[in-house]
Amino acid sequence: MRAAAFACTIFALFVAATPAVAAQSRWFTYDPVELAQARAKIAAADPLYQPSYVALLKKADAALAKANPSVTAKTLTPASGSKHDYFSFGPYWWPNPDTPNGLPYIRRDGQTNPDSKTDATDSVRLASFSGDVRSLALAYTFTRDPKYAVKAAEMLRVWFVAPATRMNPNMTYAQAIPGIVNGRGIGIIDSRAFIDVMDAVELIRPSNALREVDYQLIKLWYRIFDLWLLTSENGFEEGNWHNNHGTWYDAQVVAFSLFTDQPDLAKRQLKIAALRRVAGQFDMDGRQVAELERTRPYHYSQFNLQAFSKLGRYSELVDAGLTNGDTDPTDLWQFSLDSHGLKAGYGFVAGYINAAGNLDPSWPYPELTPGDGVDEALGNLLAAVRAYKDPALRQKAAILLARYPGQIDALLLPLE
Repeated sequence: MRAAAFACTIFALFVAATPAVAAQSRWFTYDPVELAQARAKIAAADPLYQPSYVALLKKADAALAKANPSVTAKTLTPASGSKHDYFSFGPYWWPNPDTPNGLPYIRRDGQTNPDSKTDATDSVRLASFSGDVRSLALAYTFTRDPKYAVKAAEMLRVWFVAPATRMNPNMTYAQAIPGIVNGRGIGIIDSRAFIDVMDAVELIRPSNALREVDYQLIKLWYRIFDLWLLTSENGFEEGNWHNNHGTWYDAQVVAFSLFTDQPDLAKRQLKIAALRRVAGQFDMDGRQVAELERTRPYHYSQFNLQAFSKLGRYSELVDAGLTNGDTDPTDLWQFSLDSHGLKAGYGFVAGYINAAGNLDPSWPYPELTPGDGVDEALGNLLAAVRAYKDPALRQKAAILLARYPGQIDALLLPLE
């Protein structure tokens, strides 16, 4: 968007801004019914959920004391020359031991180079920003203490709105590889963090901590970013990956399209997700073939299912909004093609969680770190229990709920 057009848009938003009247949250990833059930469990001091509530408030209170983050705070600069552009390095890429300068870098799958996780670039900063805003917004939702919403709104304005600190709406320079490329389509996996941020924006709306003009500017940022995902070369590359990268790309496009009032785009991408991801990534037994080839197969199976859990939820919203005689549902939970379906994917990984809440030794795939990813299964199983009401899945979710106390996911999808 040209500077003049952007300025006109900002002016129009300021003119259109209305007096402070409590706005209502719109619900995307979260289900308000589930959050109400979690509040009831907290009020009853349920011992399975109290640790998660305590952990949430601890994270939110820690965020209150933090400086408001911005991409402009990094010490390195991307190839564009602008610190307003997000910049990160591929985490599994290391200096080449066979060359004097270490270039070009070489890949070690599953082994994170600590140099990719410093303040010099933006990946840790974005993850921290997303996690903090999410914690603050959820803390406000459960306590209605305005201090959490006020801090979240401050962080949002710095990241998206303030001219001196806002991020440009692209990921062109994400996951660069020294000596090879200045940025990659695969780096779009980093921006999945903006899904949690989007939900946080909605959660704090009733507080009036975020002015309507800021809310509209954030939505405008997301709309431009969504367009970039759909039209850029990097977006094209990421959308064609056959593994978790493609699934998380779909999850972002669908989420951001819903957030920016583009349901037709969301529905179109959900159709792609059904045909390209569900039918293409799961075999008839629920194995995610591309994820099982990795050095951390259980983790990556769960990581991919996290994106599917979001897509399943979004398909509910799209189907609930069918209008004008549209009778073509997009229910991803129940989609099946030639016996390839999503439910079997949850069942396959759940089958290897034993009674102690650990990865069973019968898991047949080599793991770089044995047991890696089992704690990540809780959120996915809670989503699957909600979708399928399956007793076997519920049993495994209950095991993990007791085995890993304090997970925030327990508050988002409590067991009935």
